[in-house]
Amino acid sequence: MAKNLQSGDRLRPIDLARGHSLSTQAVRNYEEDGILPAADRTRHGYRTYTPLHARALSAFVALLPGHGHQGAASIMRAVNGGRTEEALRLIDEGHAQLLEDRRTLRAVEGALRGLEGGARPRSADPAASGGRTGSGGRAGAAAPPRPDEGSGAAEPGATFIGPLADRLGVRPATLRAWERAGLVRPRRDPRTGYRVYGGADVRDALLVHQLRRGGYLLEQIAPLIDQVRSAGGLEPLEGALRDWRARLSARGRAMLAGAAELEAYLRERETV
Repeated sequence: MAKNLQSGDRLRPIDLARGHSLSTQAVRNYEEDGILPAADRTRHGYRTYTPLHARALSAFVALLPGHGHQGAASIMRAVNGGRTEEALRLIDEGHAQLLEDRRTLRAVEGALRGLEGGARPRSADPAASGGRTGSGGRAGAAAPPRPDEGSGAAEPGATFIGPLADRLGVRPATLRAWERAGLVRPRRDPRTGYRVYGGADVRDALLVHQLRRGGYLLEQIAPLIDQVRSAGGLEPLEGALRDWRARLSARGRAMLAGAAELEAYLRERETV
């Protein structure tokens, strides 16, 4: 029989569950997953919990909004396994990701300011894309002609799929998926058949990429891009950015609340 970490008042699964609007099965699952310390058993096989288990559950629930289920569970398993340093490292990683997301938001805002100010994304040279073809082909293949060297009107800032994918740090298949979703609409060069991304297409691809990094789904991005196109500007994204900023702030505060509950749990463990 597992030895409990604290003696004292005995609690039933329902006692822990009610405090957080959970089911008793969820409490049992959390114990089995290592999120809660192992419970003692009565001679009839029933689980008995203690105030320490209640504190552990409170810590886990508080960690969820800031770190997500997987992150919060990993932190609690580390603590309950006596690996406090690992738990602190996981918390640090969560804060580092939040900081990176804030930097991404600032990058999006900076990109929008540049686009609103009339700055065009620079054209990428297909020959400098590591040998990738404009259609996303194998490395080492001959580079396609520049968009302004083929037939059709030359357009400043135009580029092919390979260089644009390199610039964004995504696979050409990702750009093709965005095209199928209607998020980018490159034209086809009538002579070569290659996709050609004009200045507006590059703008749309940049916005899609940054919004995806911000956690937006393709179906959430589509109406924003449609509004940008129909309005002829980027004003519709201001609301999305405000929402993104608010979600980052809420996540930061949730991390603070989770840290406070976890610290209380750690202190209580130390008194056992």
